[in-house]
Amino acid sequence: MNKEMQKLLKQINDKKNEIKSLVADGKLDKARAAKEELKGLQEKFDLLFDLDEEERDDIEDKIEGGSAKIIGGGKADKKNLVKSFVNIIKAGFLHREPDDDDVKVYKDALTSEVGLEDEKGIGVTIPEDIRTDIIALRRSDDNLEQYVNTEGVTTKSGTRNIEVDADSVPFDNVDEAADFPEMDEPKFRQIEYKIKKKGGILKITAELFEDTAANIMAYINKWIAKKTKATRNMMILKVLNKITEGKEVVISNIDSLKDVFNEMLDPAIAATSVVITNQSGFNYLDKLKDEDGKYILQKDPTQATKGKLLFGEYPIIRLTKRTLKSEAIYNPQFDTDETHLKIDGQVTDVDATQGAADVQSWRVNEKGCYVVTVSGQEHETSVKAKTTGFKHPVFCGDLHEAITLFDRNVLTIDLNDKGAGLWEKDMTGVKVRDRFDVVAVDEAAVIKGQITETVAG
Repeated sequence: MNKEMQKLLKQINDKKNEIKSLVADGKLDKARAAKEELKGLQEKFDLLFDLDEEERDDIEDKIEGGSAKIIGGGKADKKNLVKSFVNIIKAGFLHREPDDDDVKVYKDALTSEVGLEDEKGIGVTIPEDIRTDIIALRRSDDNLEQYVNTEGVTTKSGTRNIEVDADSVPFDNVDEAADFPEMDEPKFRQIEYKIKKKGGILKITAELFEDTAANIMAYINKWIAKKTKATRNMMILKVLNKITEGKEVVISNIDSLKDVFNEMLDPAIAATSVVITNQSGFNYLDKLKDEDGKYILQKDPTQATKGKLLFGEYPIIRLTKRTLKSEAIYNPQFDTDETHLKIDGQVTDVDATQGAADVQSWRVNEKGCYVVTVSGQEHETSVKAKTTGFKHPVFCGDLHEAITLFDRNVLTIDLNDKGAGLWEKDMTGVKVRDRFDVVAVDEAAVIKGQITETVAG
C-alpha cells in the first residue's frame, strides 16, 4: 500500500468515527452528510487499490519473465529499525559515517518527504514507526493535544477559510416551481498557520551508548515524549489565555458555573464541552455541594478507576499547578514618611515628596518585588510583594472547536558533544526539534472562569 492509500485509509477510519459520534449526539443531518463524504473517500480508495494491484501484477509478470528481479527483503521490522536508527545516532556521536545497511533500513522506514528544502541540514529525522511510540508515551489525561483539533500539514505555512455562523444561518423558504432566492454571501474568516520549531537538548553520557539499542531508544523516547507534551500543552494554554483575555468570568458558586454552560456557551458547544483546571481549581469544585448536600462532581462511569464529571455531564481535566498556574493577587498599601514612598509599611528609596497619590501604576517583577511608577518614572524597589490570594483558572468549552494544532509530523535529532560542559564530562547533547503551530479557530467555544481564593493572614 502506497503513502497516498495509507493516508486515505486513515481518513476513512477517522470519518467512520466522526459519523458514530454525530449519531450518538443526535446530529443525524450532519451524520448523513459525513456518510456521503465517506462514500467518496471509499470510492477513491477502491480506484487507487485497483491501480496499485495492476502495478503489482505487472511487476510480478516482469519477475516471472526475467525482466525484473527482487532486491532486498522489504521493509525492516521494528526491532531492526530501532537498532539501525540507534546505530546512526551512535555514528554521529563517534564522528564517523553510519553503516550503509543501517542507512538503507532507516531510509526505507521513512514515510514522509523528509528531504524538503526547509528540512535540510538539521539532523536525523525520526521515522514514523518510532515516532508513534513517542506519541503513545504522550497519551495521558493531562495531554491537551488530544482535546483540540489536530491537522497534519506538509508545508511551513498556509491558510484555512472558516465560515462564520454556518450552523445558525438557515436556507430561505422556496415555493413550488419558484426560483431559489438569492442568499447573502457567506462570511468567511481566514485562519493562518506558521509552523514553528520548538526544541531542547538532552544530555546523555557515553556509557548509555554501551547499552542495548532498545534501552537507548526507550530512554530517548521517554524524554522526547515528556518534553513534546509539555511544550504542546504550553502552546495550547497560551492560546486559551489569549482568546479569553479580558473576558474572564467569576466562579463563586454553583449557579455561576451553570451560567457558563446554560447561557454563555452555545448549546451545541456546551454539549461537547470539557472543564480544564489545575489542582486548586479542582479542589474547589470537588468540595462544592448542591442544595441537597450532594457533591456536584460525580464519578465518570466510563472510567474504571478515576475521572469525574461536573454536574455528571462535563469531563474534568486536572493539570498540575506547574503546568496551569494560578494568578497571584496582591493588594499593596502605599503611604509616605513625608519624603519617601512606603509600601506595606516598608520605606523605599522612591522620592514621594508630593505624596503617595503620585503612584500611577505598579507591578511585580520576576524577583517578586514591587516596581512602581511615580510621576511618570518607573522605580524598582526591594519590597517583596505579599500574596493576598489567588485566581484559579477554569476553562469550560469545546477545545476541538476552539483550537487547531497544525502538526508538521516531523521530529529530528541532532548530536553535539562540543557544547558547554559536554566534552569535559564525556557527554553528548541530543538536540530534538518538534514542528507545529497552535491557532485559535472559534474564540466563542471556550469561556475562562476564575475562582478567587483568599490567603489567610
